[in-house]
Amino acid sequence: MATGAGVPDLPEPAHADLDSMLTRRFGKEVANYFSGSPLNRLSFLRTDRLFLSAAVTHPTASFVLFNNLAPLCKDPSRLAYVKHADVQSLIGDNPYSQTQAQVLAAYNSAVAVPQLVFLGIDEKREADGLRWKELYRGAPYFALDVTPKGAMAPRSEGVIAEMRARGLSFVEGRMHTTLPADDAAIYAQSRAYLDWNARNPFCAQCGHATLSINGGAKRTCPPTDLSQHPTLTAHGSSSDRGAIDSRQRPPCATRQGVHNIAFPRTDPTIIVAVVSPDGQRVLLGRQKRWPPHLYSTLAGFVEPAESVEDAVRREVWEESGVVVGRVVLHGSQPWPYPANLMLGAIAHAVPGQDQILLRHDPELEHARWVPLPELADALRSATIGLREDPLPPLPDRAPPAALRLPPQTAIANRLLTAVVDGFVAGPGAADSRL
Repeated sequence: MATGAGVPDLPEPAHADLDSMLTRRFGKEVANYFSGSPLNRLSFLRTDRLFLSAAVTHPTASFVLFNNLAPLCKDPSRLAYVKHADVQSLIGDNPYSQTQAQVLAAYNSAVAVPQLVFLGIDEKREADGLRWKELYRGAPYFALDVTPKGAMAPRSEGVIAEMRARGLSFVEGRMHTTLPADDAAIYAQSRAYLDWNARNPFCAQCGHATLSINGGAKRTCPPTDLSQHPTLTAHGSSSDRGAIDSRQRPPCATRQGVHNIAFPRTDPTIIVAVVSPDGQRVLLGRQKRWPPHLYSTLAGFVEPAESVEDAVRREVWEESGVVVGRVVLHGSQPWPYPANLMLGAIAHAVPGQDQILLRHDPELEHARWVPLPELADALRSATIGLREDPLPPLPDRAPPAALRLPPQTAIANRLLTAVVDGFVAGPGAADSRL
């Protein structure tokens, strides 16, 4: 999808050209920024250390590096990928050479280990990529946290210095929405997994340090820890029985049944374009901390034991006082800050209950109903990022009516675009879609 200067393309939906009965009924699938990864994650092979060993040492393996969650880039619009030789001083020849049982037996929580995450394989690189059991072919991709920590700090700093000497840089900033679509999806997956691992160094049940396993996709609470007896190796003799006992950890409920492993979390969040009862306006709100005149669709977290539709109705009423009836899911967007899944919806306000009342949840500074023509105009000429500085000039209009909207890399923009483009009153479907 071609876009203006400085705005990255959005990913193409999977099988976009396929004639599908679902496409004919519901319209073309929407692919949002940070989605549409070019990688096959092969999640079922994360437990196979032979596969991971072959992947991490393969000549086509690529690594995306992060320093304090800042990605290594050629410039703000291009990730930089490095090879195994560039990070060998940190991860060794093969970090997956031991079995999981051996890794658990040798676990020492006092020794800092760089976090490595298997992301998947790029199957477009079939010709020269890894071949595994003649079923899976492609170039492997990994994410690596090179943040200087503990005893590995000097080696991490050496890698960082080498990258900078090559003219590369770790791009700081809370959000990275200037990358091309493929890089953006790889970045999002990498950041989400590295951030989750960094946030969960201890067991939620017993409080002891945890170990990252399964290619960085799970964490476990090991039953033993060599740090509790520094002079003991993982292969202590029978004469070391007392020392071996001393490295045993207390029982932990996570080692029993199906709760023996911690999985990465994803926080579902609804975001909704609310259409007025007459279908001619859309409800927008703004927070006080946002740039001047910036408005967006309403959003909020889905609570436990709550459906997406119920969450939409609750959040809209809590934030704006507007009562919503019919809710239709439109699309979704991974948002790795830190681990949200934005569930985009379009909803219809109930006639007679569309008055804005900001007296419940104080989250919004202001809310307003925006006519579709004004919304269409703002989508064409007044979209900005949340932290864009300096702000581009607004089109000529009276300040009270000034309106800025999020860029197309935000799902809010895509929801508003869908409404303006006729999603609500699509060909012959106005009644069935609301």
